[in-house]
Amino acid sequence: MKMPRIRRRTIALVGVVVPLAALFVYVALRSGPLAPVAVTATTVEAQAIAPALAGIGTVQARYTYKIGPTAAGRVKRLDVHVGDAVAAGQVLGEMDAVDLDDRIRAQQAAISSADAAIRQTEAKQVYAQAQARRYQELLAVRFISEEIAANKRQELAVADAALGAARSDATRLRADLQALQAQRGNLRLITPVGGLVVTRDADPGTTVVAGQAVVEVIDPATLWIDTRFDQISAQGLAAGLPAQIVLRSGRGAALPGRVQRVEPRADAVTEETLAKIVFDAPPVPLPPIGELAELTVHLPPLPVAPTIPNAALVTVGGKRGVWKLTDGKVDFVPVVLGRADLDGRVQVPQGLAVGERIVVYSERTLTAQSRINVVERIPGVAP
Repeated sequence: MKMPRIRRRTIALVGVVVPLAALFVYVALRSGPLAPVAVTATTVEAQAIAPALAGIGTVQARYTYKIGPTAAGRVKRLDVHVGDAVAAGQVLGEMDAVDLDDRIRAQQAAISSADAAIRQTEAKQVYAQAQARRYQELLAVRFISEEIAANKRQELAVADAALGAARSDATRLRADLQALQAQRGNLRLITPVGGLVVTRDADPGTTVVAGQAVVEVIDPATLWIDTRFDQISAQGLAAGLPAQIVLRSGRGAALPGRVQRVEPRADAVTEETLAKIVFDAPPVPLPPIGELAELTVHLPPLPVAPTIPNAALVTVGGKRGVWKLTDGKVDFVPVVLGRADLDGRVQVPQGLAVGERIVVYSERTLTAQSRINVVERIPGVAP
């Protein structure tokens, strides 16, 4: 007995559709959106990490000496240029004296006249003393009247007063001369320390005002890095901690240094803590002032605590935590984070225990209902 043709076609169609449907379901469960999410996992370990701070700074000079005149004037000469090394007490240039030398000579002449006036007044005083003494003797023998003797005593008093005035005038003139000479000396631009000329803000013939810098000198031994650190991670930053300095022109070479001081005032706008980092030894050649540098400050090691990779941290529902593996399933666990190091490890004082397994990387975003497949490595994801 033969089967009806329609029934044979139905059986053949079912025989084709059922394997295709099974294949579709298999592919959907293995590689489609319903497939398990490939993840990499790690174990929470008890480790003692050495945290470090990373910051950006600029090369600055601790002491900068701006050398210029104390009075307005014109630059007469400058003997140094930018980059020249100078010694302490060296004359770098000079301002135009204008009529100051003539005024000094006039003052010296006035002092000479005052000295001559003193000598003349001293002679008058000696004569008045002799006259007063002589007439006092004559009065004693009643040869002259009291009125004449009193007149001679008055002449002596006038001579004494004239001598005092002449000496005071000479003292005033000498003080004025010293002031002019000091002013003349201030026209010489002298560096107080040995160092390096970094700027030359005026040229000969330029008129400058009082206090305006003509030459700027720095002490190369006082270079430091004016550094900024994020306040969130700046806990533990203190003077004396070792640091590594990588200058922008240093091609990645790290120079040893240390924290000189932490500024008591932070930047409230950028929310950064300010610190000064000094070199253990001045670099050769010296970096230019204002050059950028990358700073790494090594903080004291922390006690042993549960530690996980920083890459394992995720944010779910506004909470920071990790996906913990439990019997092949994932559960989101909020954690309290501690300090981290520059190798990507962070301590977790609360939320995890040593030995628990957590997800580090996932192929897709995980949910509490996600099926997972733990693998050694996810292609295209950092190990």
